Amino acid sequence: MWNPFKKNKAIVSPVKGKLIDIGKVKDEAFSSKALGDGFAIEPEASRIVSPIDGVVTAAFPSGHAYGIENDQVELIVHIGIDTVQLNGEGFHSFVRQGENVKKGDLLAEVDFKAIKDKGYDITTVVIISNGLTPELMKAEAVVEEGEDVAILK
Repeated sequence: MWNPFKKNKAIVSPVKGKLIDIGKVKDEAFSSKALGDGFAIEPEASRIVSPIDGVVTAAFPSGHAYGIENDQVELIVHIGIDTVQLNGEGFHSFVRQGENVKKGDLLAEVDFKAIKDKGYDITTVVIISNGLTPELMKAEAVVEEGEDVAILK
């Protein structure tokens, strides 16, 4: 049965790759859910897209992280672990703070090979920062950019 509410609360994958539980991320701040619940992707492509329709509330100058919110959810897309230290090297941002985005709109392109070559973990994390819990629709599966991967509870 079609449920429009379910579709509105769906979050899509920001990048093609393997969907993993946030508890498996190799960074305590993320895996402990100290910043909020969410999920992670081990990227297999360079494009990072918006997981929801909303407003870009933060676009870090380094290009490694984006805040996006709408009337249902606030989230953070964090590209890689400790990648802020790269000062933007390997990241090309396509949005600015205050812009409206739709699910699937391009946020950034990332040179994951260069970032890995510098010794950084490229795991991309989606954090739900307003207390909601995502229910993963798939686990440990390869997902496509823009594919529904979680429903908010």
